[in-house]
Amino acid sequence: GEQRWSTQEKSINDMGISMAEANHMAEIVELGCIVCTKVHGVTSPAEIHHIVGDGKRSHFKVLPLCFHHHRGGKDKEPISRHPYKARFVEAYGTEQDLLNEVLQLIKGNS
Repeated sequence: GEQRWSTQEKSINDMGISMAEANHMAEIVELGCIVCTKVHGVTSPAEIHHIVGDGKRSHFKVLPLCFHHHRGGKDKEPISRHPYKARFVEAYGTEQDLLNEVLQLIKGNS
């Protein structure tokens, strides 16, 4: 496939991110915020949220979240994942459920 990040290859390698991981994250970000899409039916610019399981971070287990849903710091709509994980999950579903939805969207786009 296309290497979307080729101009930044050196910095990606410096961060320990493979081209496959970089391309996956680029594809995820292009979807826009999964919560804005699911709850509000709008597309908004996204940043990467890593789902941490067993203390490990994977660049393949990531969610596209807008600033407000990722780290905006609000406990009311839009509820921010950081630092309000429990409220976020209660309002929007588990990170794993959201990840499954994201992966289905990616499959549909390819």
